[in-house]
Amino acid sequence: ANMVGAAFNGVDLSDATFYAVLVNAKFTDTNMNAAKFDDVNLGDADFNNINLSNSRFNYLNLSNAKYTEAKLVGAEFNDVNLGNANFNDVDLANSRFNGVSLRNVEITDANTDGMKINGVLVSDLFDAYNSNAQKS
Repeated sequence: ANMVGAAFNGVDLSDATFYAVLVNAKFTDTNMNAAKFDDVNLGDADFNNINLSNSRFNYLNLSNAKYTEAKLVGAEFNDVNLGNANFNDVDLANSRFNGVSLRNVEITDANTDGMKINGVLVSDLFDAYNSNAQKS
């Protein structure tokens, strides 16, 4: 289905499965707990005050997507293009990113407890970075 520019406001889409073109889609005040996205184009999508906990993102384009006040606890991203995405005030605890393009991604004010990128805890990456920075 082609749903370019679709707007979802205040709806419960928990456990929903998406197979669509959703470029420029807007999701606001929406519950999408345990939603499944497979082979979906969500480029330039806007997620604001949304629950995407335990959701699965597989083979997606999420380039230029914006996540503001989003819960992504336990979310899993597999083979996803997140290039130029922006995450602000998000909860990424226990989320997993595998085979994901993170080129130019910006993450601010985020909870990353237990978050893994390619199987490596983000907290370990920060520790290694800080340890190396102190040696310089």
